[in-house]
Amino acid sequence: MTSDATEQEVRERLMLFVRERFLDGDPLGELSEDSPLQEWGVLSSMNTAVLMNHIHTGLGLRIRVDRIDPRAFTDVRSIAAMLCAAGPGPE
Repeated sequence: MTSDATEQEVRERLMLFVRERFLDGDPLGELSEDSPLQEWGVLSSMNTAVLMNHIHTGLGLRIRVDRIDPRAFTDVRSIAAMLCAAGPGPE
């Protein structure tokens, strides 16, 4: 994925990763783009670090540290919006 990916593409890829990595594939189909990830206990500090690593290595998105807003880690929609709004980071 390139830094010019659409927000929808980023949301889809994040949903897939969260389902597979943190929810055992989400067999009940409970995850939505607005699911409260912190409230559900999906994004612990360790899982957030794993997700950030996936954003960098799996999605190929680089974001400057000063543009990461911890408040955006409430749901997939907010994370994708933050990533797309921040623009590309340093190579």
